[in-house]
Amino acid sequence: MSLPRWLLLPAGLAVAFVALPLLGLLVRVPFADVPTLLSSRSSLDALGLSLLTCLIATAISLLIGLPLALVLARSDGRLAGVVRTLVTIPMVLPPVVAGLALLITFGRRGVLGAPLSVLGIEVGFTTIAVVMAQVFVAMPFLITSVEGAVRASGSGYEGAAATLGASPTHALRRVTIPLLAPSIASGAALTFARALGEFGATITFAGSLQGTTRTLPLEIYMLRELDTDSALALSLVLIVVAGLTVAVTGWFSRRTVRRGIS
Repeated sequence: MSLPRWLLLPAGLAVAFVALPLLGLLVRVPFADVPTLLSSRSSLDALGLSLLTCLIATAISLLIGLPLALVLARSDGRLAGVVRTLVTIPMVLPPVVAGLALLITFGRRGVLGAPLSVLGIEVGFTTIAVVMAQVFVAMPFLITSVEGAVRASGSGYEGAAATLGASPTHALRRVTIPLLAPSIASGAALTFARALGEFGATITFAGSLQGTTRTLPLEIYMLRELDTDSALALSLVLIVVAGLTVAVTGWFSRRTVRRGIS
């Protein structure tokens, strides 16, 4: 089915609105000086910390978010609706509010943080706080992505596996997960990218301590006026990593779909 040609105009405007700021940033990046700018101790610390915490946050999101997505997709009723709403809220909250909620709960004087502090366990303003902030704001993207895919695929394949004697766990491992692999990969990529760009919740809950809690977005924020060239170089790194994440995920999804069709 062909689309009306007039759709090309608003579609082109949407592309321009997204692409022009990125192109404007790329035009200003001093590419010749990028290796030198990225070799500073603070930049390397921020880059290493961001990659490490984002990988951990993505792994945690897969570990606990994927089961929740599967449960929500196969559940109806008021309780499931309440849980679904709770999961969605971090996606629309201002990041600073998300960080404040984490701080009030897990900070040194927080509802749960105070008892933990008595036991000698500090959460706020540590690397653990960075990971928690990233999981809080990024995991909902994985959950909503996978839940939608599960609902769209239906339960016919699992039902067929059950009639053949497969246990629920066996059907999940051999049928459901492979079937959802493209959606899981896309959700994980969104989670990683969202965690990589997280700023507000991190600075509110974890602060900005070099080598401990200062991730790439925080380092860029610190450098935006003091050293614009370094800030642009780090911004380029974020764009490249995000672009590679999306590209690899798209390639994996297309390959999985083609393999399934063949």
